[in-house]
Amino acid sequence: MALQIIDRRLAGKNKSVGNRERFVRRYKQQIAEAVRRAVSQRDIRHIEQAESITIPRKDISEPVFHHGPGGIRDTVHPGNSEHVRGDRIARPQGGAGGGGSQASDSGEGEDDFTFTLTKEEFMELFFEDMALPRLLRTHIASTQQYRLRRAGYSHDGTPHNLAVLRTMRSAQGRRIALTKAQNRALKDLQDELDALLAQDDGTSEAVAELQQRIEALKARLAKVAFLDPLDLRFRNRTKVPEPSSRAVMFCVMDVSGSMDQGRKELAKRFFILLYLFLTRHYDKIDIVFIRHHTQAAEVGEEEFFHATESGGTVVSSALVLLDQIVQARYPVADWNIYVAQASDGDNFGDDSSHCRSLLAERILPLVRYFAYVQVTSDEQNLWEAYSQLTPLFAHFAMRKVSEPSEIYPVFKELFKKEGVSV
Repeated sequence: MALQIIDRRLAGKNKSVGNRERFVRRYKQQIAEAVRRAVSQRDIRHIEQAESITIPRKDISEPVFHHGPGGIRDTVHPGNSEHVRGDRIARPQGGAGGGGSQASDSGEGEDDFTFTLTKEEFMELFFEDMALPRLLRTHIASTQQYRLRRAGYSHDGTPHNLAVLRTMRSAQGRRIALTKAQNRALKDLQDELDALLAQDDGTSEAVAELQQRIEALKARLAKVAFLDPLDLRFRNRTKVPEPSSRAVMFCVMDVSGSMDQGRKELAKRFFILLYLFLTRHYDKIDIVFIRHHTQAAEVGEEEFFHATESGGTVVSSALVLLDQIVQARYPVADWNIYVAQASDGDNFGDDSSHCRSLLAERILPLVRYFAYVQVTSDEQNLWEAYSQLTPLFAHFAMRKVSEPSEIYPVFKELFKKEGVSV
């Protein structure tokens, strides 16, 4: 017996959705490379837009079989003065047959294939193979978290969970089922009584008997309760264990005077990628924005990306504030804590050694991952201080960027999924 499988799923108004998805999967490598090139050329405001992708024709051409001349040809063309019938003609030197292509006034060709990725497809490819490193999927604390889920209706429950509509519907159905036959019989008796009353004065024994039967039937119908305990319906909810992966990301950006407009744009570009990545991949994640010069402050999203305040440089102020926020709001037993810091590495006096001590003693033992990005290629004192921590903490990463085109490769390397090579 042959088994036939018919896919009846709706494909929406665009009937080529399936073909499009297969095409994206088949040429994923070429499309992903085009996405990476597009990201390096975009400004911050247009990072989340759709993109037109061009794939060279040679990359999507399909191998085909066709009929060649075939057979053995021993024809000697007229005008030939070098060969006779039966001679073997040597192959051209170098294996070339017809030589290079030349301009022509006829013939046909094919252009490179161009199509547009939607915004969702672009962002999906953009953040593919990326995840928060070392994220614990279950809650660390000893108490298991639960969430309530609807589980139909039950006959028992508290008054505030009473489902009034379902209860009245059940009562009405019960009354109809119990009284339908009796109401029909009552109507028949009433019709018979009306016919007898039309013929005599109502004093006959038949009329009295019918009236007695009608009264007895009405008494029985009156005993059917309007609402019975069996009719009660209560909304039922059940507890479902829910693994928790609560996470918080601290975004720490240097806005001091040494961070010129170009360096600030690099830092903002990095944090915008991080913000888009977190909000698209994780439903429940807290993001804490910290800006600092000589003083640090926790700010909102708008102020973090658009404020113009500046000043000197004391990086440790941001780390002290970060530690205070963690202690006050994010217990390590309950939260996966992540930190991303961007700076030009220029710091005041011996504050860099203080930053190293804060990281080693207070912050790195608490966090799941710490990523430091220096938006200049120069060797600054903060970079030198942080470099001493990389051999001691495997979850501490450092990278440098100096051009917008370097942001995405560095970002992808910092947040690649575990076990995935970049």
